[in-house]
Amino acid sequence: MPTFVPPVDDERDALLSYLAQQRDALRLAAYGLTDAQAMSAPTRSPLSIAGIVAHLTAVEGFWIDRVLGGRTEDGDGDRDRFPDGSTVAEGETLDVLLARYADRAAATESAVSRVADLGDPVPVPHEIPWLPRNVDAWSVRWVLLHLITETARHAGHADLVREQLDGARARPLMAAAEGWPEEGRVRPWRPGSS
Repeated sequence: MPTFVPPVDDERDALLSYLAQQRDALRLAAYGLTDAQAMSAPTRSPLSIAGIVAHLTAVEGFWIDRVLGGRTEDGDGDRDRFPDGSTVAEGETLDVLLARYADRAAATESAVSRVADLGDPVPVPHEIPWLPRNVDAWSVRWVLLHLITETARHAGHADLVREQLDGARARPLMAAAEGWPEEGRVRPWRPGSS
């Protein structure tokens, strides 16, 4: 979970690398949480870290299905509605949600690797009322940039929710997740240490 994206080879690598970095930021906000903590919404907002993970998994799947021409990776066909996805089913755990998110990330990278040109058109889903009516298609490039900004926005929300839950912040969480030494400038997070 590096703070900075490593050097990139080309535009496709850059877009996927920055998307991966933002996904890592979200996973970092979830690091070390119990299922109850992940499902809780500790602010006036209904946002929970589990709900954010579920939402971003659904949104990424929706857009990548569009990139594939409405086909899902598993052949289920086009989705008829834009997913909210922030509702977590009873009995789902944070581990299950994070595994689903990792699977979605792998499917996205696979799909994007098969796209010949990042300028290929992706039809605007006009059935979604808040999307513009005067645009017929965006490019695969646009979709990836949209996913980066959507993921970054919600990773920031997750940081705030996490800090409200137990006071944990990104650098100590990263130090804990990566096993940084205790004597460093940033002390690794531990449950109850924030």
